[in-house]
Amino acid sequence: MKKKLQNLYLLLIVIFLYAPIMTLMVLSFNSSRTRAKWGGFTGKWYVSLFQDEAIMSTLYNTLIIALLSALIATVIGTLASLGIQSMNRKFRTFMLGVTNIPMLNADIVTGVSMMLLFIAFRMNMGFSTILIAHITFNIPYVILSVMPKLKQTNRRTYEAALDLGASPIYAFFKVVFPDILPGILSGFLLAFTMSLDDFVITHFTKGPGIDTLSTKIYSEVRKGIRPEIYALSTIMFVTVLFLLFLVNLKPEKEVHEKDGTIRKPSRARHTIRLVVTRVVPALLVIVITAGGFFYNSKTKISGSEKVIVYNWGEYLDPDVLDIFEEETGIQVVYEEYETNEIMYPKVQSGAISYDVVCPSDYMIQRMIENDLLDEINRDNIPNIKNIGQTYMDQSKAFDPENKYSVPYCWGTVGILYNKTMVDEPIDSWSVLWDPKYKDSILMQDSVRDAFGVTLKYLGYSLNSTDLDELNEAKNLLFKQKPLVQAYVVDQVRDKMIGNEAAIGVIYSGEAIYTQKENPNLEYVIPKEGSNIWIDSWVIPKNAEHKENAEKFINFLCRPDIALKNFEYITYSTPNEAARELIEDESIRNSKIAFPDASELSGCETFKFLGDKNDAVYNELWREVKSK
Repeated sequence: MKKKLQNLYLLLIVIFLYAPIMTLMVLSFNSSRTRAKWGGFTGKWYVSLFQDEAIMSTLYNTLIIALLSALIATVIGTLASLGIQSMNRKFRTFMLGVTNIPMLNADIVTGVSMMLLFIAFRMNMGFSTILIAHITFNIPYVILSVMPKLKQTNRRTYEAALDLGASPIYAFFKVVFPDILPGILSGFLLAFTMSLDDFVITHFTKGPGIDTLSTKIYSEVRKGIRPEIYALSTIMFVTVLFLLFLVNLKPEKEVHEKDGTIRKPSRARHTIRLVVTRVVPALLVIVITAGGFFYNSKTKISGSEKVIVYNWGEYLDPDVLDIFEEETGIQVVYEEYETNEIMYPKVQSGAISYDVVCPSDYMIQRMIENDLLDEINRDNIPNIKNIGQTYMDQSKAFDPENKYSVPYCWGTVGILYNKTMVDEPIDSWSVLWDPKYKDSILMQDSVRDAFGVTLKYLGYSLNSTDLDELNEAKNLLFKQKPLVQAYVVDQVRDKMIGNEAAIGVIYSGEAIYTQKENPNLEYVIPKEGSNIWIDSWVIPKNAEHKENAEKFINFLCRPDIALKNFEYITYSTPNEAARELIEDESIRNSKIAFPDASELSGCETFKFLGDKNDAVYNELWREVKSK
């Protein structure tokens, strides 16, 4: 009975450890882009993976940074260990304590402090800053691995070698180095692993156009991880599993038989040992080097012109960037963010000189008020004529004279419901408080969206700053919380497609995509009104390539390019010339993508309410989430 329980316990551990990995591997062969729907077996994501320059360059960056930082940190850490070992006991204890601080310190403290250091020295964030940061936090781990081996060495042997006429360097490499080599190798592998796996420090020290796998996957989580990432993760897991198998397959030793003969290790075992110790490291170096040459050749643009773009994730067709580069010869350095609140402090700090940014309405107002934006020369953007006057007028709510922004996408926030799970037509926010849909309601995990929905349901403005109205909305959210299945962002898309919930608060662009995947879903703008939002292109005041930025904005306002983006992201375009080019009449006249003015009569645009009121909203939202 005891053995059965032990086996059961071991089985449960294996399931908890490997079930998520197996799920990931299965999803890498799912022909549907959404995890909520099985579309049949396919290997196309593996083909797409190696054709995706963004992912492959991210993989290359991850490997080269890990390899270089581990090598440099190993050299510095080993030399530091030798220096520390030669100190007297008091100073040695002090120095070991100092080197242990970075390992005990929180990663976020190290990341923020490194970022502030780079800003203070006016260093451009990018590959070099990540490398320096990784070397810095890797050195203590190398010291931790080398110092125990140094303590085990016999100093008298080294001194004896010197007495016999050996030079200090020769004596070190012949006497000391072989003894501490296992510690050096362990330190290198530990540093390589730490660098490969790091997210927090990389997140704070990276610049535009540079990503590692950790930061890339993090940026994808909020918008929905692409199947190509599943494929890459599967390849990495299988590769590591294979290498671990080889490493743990111990080579045979020479065996002395009773008759005095010596049985040597088999050739297969010798080959495995050779592969593990020599071939695999050599292949790693070759792959990284070759990948660097390939990546540089693919991304090299003639001339030194460039434009640095900061945009929402999955908010622009990648082919558009290639077309722009081919037509203009201007290289696009592209970086993505997840929320306005993540974007704002990076632009405000001035650590990175972005040329073009795509904030939402209320954030544009905040950036204007804080003098972070430069006026756009509309003479350099003749294609702005394609933007409908309606959207230019709506933009005046946050950009009164249309001097700082050019509309890019717009949409509404509404209710998406499953007609097979909801037995009544929905036209009001009140359904989000209906007890019969308990555990089947999805709410947006966003302070302004959650309070905006509730305030409109109560008949107030979604830009209310009245404390009584805000507390009334908070209490209503408290009342709703037991009915909510989950507070989500883009995950509402997959959950609704997979019939995991009956009702969800969603953005109109996401609703169009979900209906393609699940025809039982219906979208409605509630009668009480909602949020109508506009995301627009702006140029920060510290932009270094303003003319290129205006060329980029003008290019995106071209009808064929605007259409291409609309078909890729499915969010409504304010480009009326592009709308006329939409071939599918059902999409061109879609009430979701292009609702009538009557449906928008009760809709408002979010406004920046000031830092004080923002703090009030955030505090009330924390109370709701923590209760």
